[in-house]
Amino acid sequence: MSILQKLALQWDNALVTVGFGKPPADPQARQQRIETLYQQYARQFPGVPAISVAELRQWQRSQSVVLVDVRSPQEQAVSQLPGAISVTEFAAQPNAGQAIVAYCTIGYRSGLFAQTLQPQGVVVHNLRGSILAWTHAGGPLVTPDGTPTHQVHTYGKRWNLVAPGYQAVW
Repeated sequence: MSILQKLALQWDNALVTVGFGKPPADPQARQQRIETLYQQYARQFPGVPAISVAELRQWQRSQSVVLVDVRSPQEQAVSQLPGAISVTEFAAQPNAGQAIVAYCTIGYRSGLFAQTLQPQGVVVHNLRGSILAWTHAGGPLVTPDGTPTHQVHTYGKRWNLVAPGYQAVW
């Protein structure tokens, strides 16, 4: 066994140790894994308010909401929540008086993003379970040009926790 194969095996074992075995096939088990991972990550940004997909959808019906996609441009090129803007776009435009909700794949990067804005007095809610939870709620996704899609960029097959009817790509 080569050194690279040994390192890959150690990495695989480490991921299994933190709850990253093969993604479950059952949609409810996938949702539970998303929630479990989110709860573990959220410990790193305890002061950041979280919002569920259901709460976000209700907010969108009753007020102006700025959705900030903190994922990489490569991830955003595959799909995003309708109306979302990038971190760069968010920094360039004033958002006074609007609710701000950040998301990423599962809520880790968006939680850190929200935390960095707190010292400036900017309240950013973190979408609990982020784009993965959005898929389980049947939320629409679009490409950057607005074309509907069911593809979601994930880091790899271990992050393939999308709902049935959506396709994970990496």
